[in-house]
Amino acid sequence: MNKDNERIILGIDPGTLQMGYGLLRVQGSKVSVLALGVISLNKFEDHYLRLRRIYDRVSGLIEEFCPDELAIEAPFFGKNVQSMLKLGRAQGVAMAAALKYDIPITEYVPMRVKQAITGNGHASKEQVAGMLQRYLKLPETPKELDATDALAVALCHHFLTSSPMMQPSAGATKNWADFVKQNPARVKGLK
Repeated sequence: MNKDNERIILGIDPGTLQMGYGLLRVQGSKVSVLALGVISLNKFEDHYLRLRRIYDRVSGLIEEFCPDELAIEAPFFGKNVQSMLKLGRAQGVAMAAALKYDIPITEYVPMRVKQAITGNGHASKEQVAGMLQRYLKLPETPKELDATDALAVALCHHFLTSSPMMQPSAGATKNWADFVKQNPARVKGLK
């Protein structure tokens, strides 16, 4: 976290023709939008050039805004396997850009994001955009739904990581090695 209990969250909605992004600044209980937009990829016919554009633009956003965390929407399973593979590559390239800068990454499935923002895991993109407009006090509902989806991922991440219910309790284990250290008697016969 940055100084003064501030953190910046970069949210990304991966796509192969348009990739949405949204940046939130969180200062205590105040949440404000730093940037919102889409990375247009449809002018590139070569899928690999699209991947390069994603990497370059996400790296540029990171250099400009210095986010503390990346929240990214996980690809959902569709009927078209080729589309799913391409979407996974786009997501992976965005994640690689964040990893280059040692930014922690959290993935959220679309239903979880919609649930966190609207209370309904099956909400439409327009409903998500409308809730964001009201919650973040945006002057008007943003038109680019890929951008609002990305902003929703960032806000979902804020909600889930800021809630005391989501924070690990004292003595909580983070991995198997920690559990073994904290519970030697319980795992004695498992080795």
